[in-house]
Amino acid sequence: MRRDTLRQQVDTFQLKHSKDTLEAPIQYAAEDSAVVWVPSQKVLLYGKTKTTYSDMILQAPKVELDQQTQIVLATRSADSTGNTIAAANFKTGETEMTNDTIRYNLKTKVGLTTKTYTQQGEMLVIGEKAKKVNANTTFISTARFTTCLLDDPHFSFVAGKMKVINKKLAVSGPAHPEFEGVPIPIYVPFGFYPLSQGRHSGLLRPNFITDERRGIGLQEIGYYKVINDHWDLRWGADLFSYGEWATNMVASYRTRYRFNGGLTFNFRSSKQNFKGDPDFTSSKVFNVSWSHSMDSRARPGVNFSANVNAGSTKYNQSIPGNAILPFQNIMGSSINFSKTWKNKPFNFSLSATHSQNNNLGLINLSLPNAAFTVNTVFPFQRKEDVGDAKWYQKLGIGYTGNFFNNISFFDTLTYGKNGVKPFFTYLLDTAEWGANHAIPITLSLPPVLGGRLIISPGISYNQVWLQRLTNYQWHPSLKKIDTLNRKGMFVDQRASFSLGFNTTLYGMYTFKRSRVIAIRHVMRPQLAFSYTPDLNRSRIRFTKIDTTGRGIYYNEMGGQVLFNTSSRQAGAIQFGLDNNLEMKFRSKKDTGKAAIKKVMIVEGFGFHASYDMLRDSMRLSRDIPLYIRTTLFDKININATAMLNPYQLDAKGKEIDKLAWQGGNFSLGRVTGGSVSIATNFQSKPKDPKKEELKRKQQEARMQDPVLAADQQRLLEYMQQNPGEFVDFNIDWQMSLSYSLSFYSRLRPDFSGYDTEFTNGLSLNGSFNLTPKWKLSGSASVDVKKMDIQYMTLSVNRDLHCWQLSINVLPVGFIRSFSFTVSPKAGLLQDLRINRTRFFTGY
Repeated sequence: MRRDTLRQQVDTFQLKHSKDTLEAPIQYAAEDSAVVWVPSQKVLLYGKTKTTYSDMILQAPKVELDQQTQIVLATRSADSTGNTIAAANFKTGETEMTNDTIRYNLKTKVGLTTKTYTQQGEMLVIGEKAKKVNANTTFISTARFTTCLLDDPHFSFVAGKMKVINKKLAVSGPAHPEFEGVPIPIYVPFGFYPLSQGRHSGLLRPNFITDERRGIGLQEIGYYKVINDHWDLRWGADLFSYGEWATNMVASYRTRYRFNGGLTFNFRSSKQNFKGDPDFTSSKVFNVSWSHSMDSRARPGVNFSANVNAGSTKYNQSIPGNAILPFQNIMGSSINFSKTWKNKPFNFSLSATHSQNNNLGLINLSLPNAAFTVNTVFPFQRKEDVGDAKWYQKLGIGYTGNFFNNISFFDTLTYGKNGVKPFFTYLLDTAEWGANHAIPITLSLPPVLGGRLIISPGISYNQVWLQRLTNYQWHPSLKKIDTLNRKGMFVDQRASFSLGFNTTLYGMYTFKRSRVIAIRHVMRPQLAFSYTPDLNRSRIRFTKIDTTGRGIYYNEMGGQVLFNTSSRQAGAIQFGLDNNLEMKFRSKKDTGKAAIKKVMIVEGFGFHASYDMLRDSMRLSRDIPLYIRTTLFDKININATAMLNPYQLDAKGKEIDKLAWQGGNFSLGRVTGGSVSIATNFQSKPKDPKKEELKRKQQEARMQDPVLAADQQRLLEYMQQNPGEFVDFNIDWQMSLSYSLSFYSRLRPDFSGYDTEFTNGLSLNGSFNLTPKWKLSGSASVDVKKMDIQYMTLSVNRDLHCWQLSINVLPVGFIRSFSFTVSPKAGLLQDLRINRTRFFTGY
């Protein structure tokens, strides 16, 4: 074969580029016209123009491009009075500017601008002249920087020279504030202004405060440290001239799609007034808060959460200026871990809980608590459904096992002294542990009578393990009951059998020639039979309780009093009735199908009771609850409950085994207690529904901040310092009102009868816009019986566009206060707030 000599030859010639050649082509367009001057190598663009080169985008009314010098000149357009119609916009990299004129060298990437506006995060920087030396650095002459985004800002800080490093930092020489164009002769020699987005470390600006009981003080002296992308730490301290001081540390952490939380520690050494004064007080208290939540996507089937709030029982009373905390006498915590297995009926949980009564100084710990559960399984169920299921295939069995350990102690005791055991010895001696095992057996029978009646049989077996028996013994010489405890391991067995019946009945009354079409009455009667054998009769004990020989039966497994009965065997009938009333009517406003409306007249009313056939006396339940609930006009919620006692009383006010309707006078019983609550809420429609929804989502996100959620005091301070974020001018007015009444019967000391004690309270909360920028709001809680105002707050808020003003007053209570706050809305300048707070104590 002959060789092919017609191969394509490779061209080795390379074109040399001039040093003045640009790195990329220039693209330009104009809406009006484009003029090209060939001799001078200039291009003139008119109208809405757009010029792009590499990462530069220039938009302006008029642009001149010199192809010899590679300089582009952009200018604004103005009307006959000199006001700007359209400005020149320049963007390169992350820098964006709006200017009157721009002169930019495409080759060297250096430019000069006049009347420059550039947004750096929350800060707007305005410069008379600016020189851009590279992609991220700009020097500005006669610079104004502000967070007010108006063309003529309400306020600004003015500096002769400034250097701006884009999205990082701005540095200026001497600067002074300016309000409404009026300079304020207060100068700072230099300034550093962080422009970086997100978190950054730095000192915290303290607040100056005066207090008549604590003296002159500085609050929140401290430092904020960003440890890494997931952790940050905030440390602060308070110092007062009378000797009081406090310190706090807040650590927050967050890993996206895994977990987030916050840990807060507070310690306060409180000294109020001078030592030697009759009203001098001194105390040292602490508080620890921890909030943790786990993202469900981190490890499906596993969850860990914590909500801890623990500390000294007097901590809440030591916080000044808070009218709510001193009345919160109960503190609680919980830490929970749970595990579920996919496609398996197993569940496991581990928890620790804490509660404390600040009035009594009593602290209760329950840890560890463990639970293992097997969800109901159906051992006789077929693997494949073929035909109708047999009744035994719906037989289900489950299991629940619990372990608990309880510890209680008083933080007011001095352990190890004055006959009190050492602390850890005391804990071990008073600790109580136990376990519970439950095996429920259910059977889901098909409905009978055409689906009208549901029958639910059930069997359960429980076994309780305890490490302590409690015995009561009457001491005749001291005339009191002694409590004796015996340690060991003891077993209590329980079993029950039940059979329940449920159905729903309907009654309807129709109207003719009326807007009301019909009223329907829905009744849901419930009937159940249960039997509980006495498997631990040997654990039942009897003891005298007074010199008359009266006594009680109790179960030594836990010391539970059995209400004068010597047996725990029970054969009860539980019965109840739940009802609701509905109405269907024809509306005047609508026609056709839309004219038919439904409304709930009464959402629910009924009762529940039981009758134990195996008891030797008082077989009918001693307290029968009655209830009714409804909503009027979709606005007013009404709930009422009452407790009915069906037994008669003897001459000393003691219940006897004789029902109220037995005898000459017919009666259903005595009402021994109850409550009524009425609540309503009214508000105007939002001016801008979209804005209202956005604000709601922002507040929810802020309230869920793990750091704020972990420390209620910090959350309250944040709300006081940022009132504009929690005041909604989009709602013209809103009002909420709630009233509660409760009562109970109390036996007189001389056994001559019962007195009815009433407690009732009224709560008010409302706000309304005095003008589009002024809002007045307040809340109050009133004890109606005493005609005493328990709690009241009043606040006035003013929207100052880029600033916010708030006046808060607590006029009543042991701790009263007045605060006046003016601050910028922008978080960048939040430390520039002006705050004046005064506290008053005593009644």
